[in-house]
Amino acid sequence: MNEAGRLLATVKRELRKRGLTYHDVAVALGLSEASVKRLFASGRFTLDRVARLAELLGLTLAELAQEAMATETKIRELTVAQENTLVADTKLLLVAVCALNHWTLAEIVAAYRVSEAEGIERLVHLERLRLIDLLPNNRIRIVVARDFDWLPDGPIRHYFRARGQADFLACAFTRTDEAMLFAHGMLTESGAKQLRAELDKLRRKFAELHDEALASPFGQRQGTGLMMAARPWEPPDFAALRR
Repeated sequence: MNEAGRLLATVKRELRKRGLTYHDVAVALGLSEASVKRLFASGRFTLDRVARLAELLGLTLAELAQEAMATETKIRELTVAQENTLVADTKLLLVAVCALNHWTLAEIVAAYRVSEAEGIERLVHLERLRLIDLLPNNRIRIVVARDFDWLPDGPIRHYFRARGQADFLACAFTRTDEAMLFAHGMLTESGAKQLRAELDKLRRKFAELHDEALASPFGQRQGTGLMMAARPWEPPDFAALRR
């Protein structure tokens, strides 16, 4: 696939992720839906229209191009069986999370009750899962796509909901490095799509800050969790009163 083809494939994928339709694209480009369908079929987008598509997706043109290049031939998610393998071995899951957060083997061994031999064994397993490349001297290279994520309702999410979510929320969120925000309102379908795009932008910003932190010494970095959620919802006590 050439660069133009990769860019168009990325646009289609990002539109699907955000639940955006040909109608949404037509409105953004000031065209009819039929014209939009012909454009996607031919792949003949002008640079200006690609930039406007990027804006619709909540991306800059440069970010869209980076997504197209960074995700080529890289995995974006595991299978259910692969995630089950991770949750079945706590040390494997621990090493996986640390590795994906750019920890070295030495840092993992120093921080957790994981021997070097155990760490190497788990890293070899992660390499078979295609999460990492294990390089000489046990150096770790992340090989997953930038938008890699755990399955939406898969074993990893179930594991953290059962074993970590309550602990994560058992906090006053009053320190300067903590925050919890909650809002409730009435949104249209279009508004909900725009909100999802903004949440996607925030997640990418979080990833950028994580990458920037890699330049700082390990001791100056701390694990930070970010929970983002949005869905049609009303308090259960209100719902109980519905006819």
